[in-house]
Amino acid sequence: MEILKQILIISDGRKGHVNQSIAFCNYKGLEYDIVEVHFKYKIYKMFSYLFDRVGFYTITLFGLEERFKNKLRMTNNNHPELVTGSIDKHYLIVCAGSSTYYAAKVIAKKLNTKSVAMMLPKGYRYNFDVIFAQTHDNSPNLPNIIKIPANFSYMEPGHIYHAKKKSIGIIIGGNNKILLMSSQTIKKQLDAIAVQYPDYEIAITTSPRTPKEIEELVQTYNFDYELIYSKSQLNPISDFLYECETVFITSDSTSMISEAVSYGKSNVVVLPLDGMKNSKFERLITFLEYENYIYIFDGKIKHKNRKIDFISFAQKVGL
Repeated sequence: MEILKQILIISDGRKGHVNQSIAFCNYKGLEYDIVEVHFKYKIYKMFSYLFDRVGFYTITLFGLEERFKNKLRMTNNNHPELVTGSIDKHYLIVCAGSSTYYAAKVIAKKLNTKSVAMMLPKGYRYNFDVIFAQTHDNSPNLPNIIKIPANFSYMEPGHIYHAKKKSIGIIIGGNNKILLMSSQTIKKQLDAIAVQYPDYEIAITTSPRTPKEIEELVQTYNFDYELIYSKSQLNPISDFLYECETVFITSDSTSMISEAVSYGKSNVVVLPLDGMKNSKFERLITFLEYENYIYIFDGKIKHKNRKIDFISFAQKVGL
């Protein structure tokens, strides 16, 4: 008899989204399955907003009919059951990302179980059993909304980087729809950092989104440890956060910033980028600085290393 795991994650295929759901499962200490969903046609997403508003839920927007017909059926007592055998636990449906919210509600209704949204589901009704909403989203005060300082994040040692002496780490992201990463800005920041840490080991890593010209700039510095992602698809970020006295991180990724304020023991300094004004990135890092999780780099460096206890937030959700 096959036993279904306790949590079903609804994924849109975006790593930054599904990792939040996985982090939640890890903090709960529960196993999970992942199903990736996509609207059959782009216009169906618009329909999902309308259908949700009137309380109409159908799996046909996603083309999952056969999966449910072949894999799941409902027993007389409304427990989900595999064709090959019954199970003794309900699923908890967990999701993150605008393309997952309607699907999560549909599947939760089919399985007669609870649903959890890992971010504020803007555009949809806030009728999930639990919603984790980042504080900078200014969510309403509702009984089912749990406000959190940053995105759920879970990290483990990577055993990729090992400091040989006192060290600092630098994490370079890349462009996104809002923020631009210019060589001039990054060079100015790297120069200022290097001057302030003459006796430290300096470790730096780029990311999958780092522009080629920024990678080329990074390589001109000959830092003590250098990982260029386009050459080596490794991720030493968890090691930086655990081993380095201070970690500098560009402001383009809420996921990377969330990792930095929830793991390790390092101080965290965020490097602001062009285009931040009035963006969600500015709201996030301004709030985190106010709460002493980070310091926003302005040529000076202050030590702030408060960490988010995501375990306590996860434990607020019961199965």
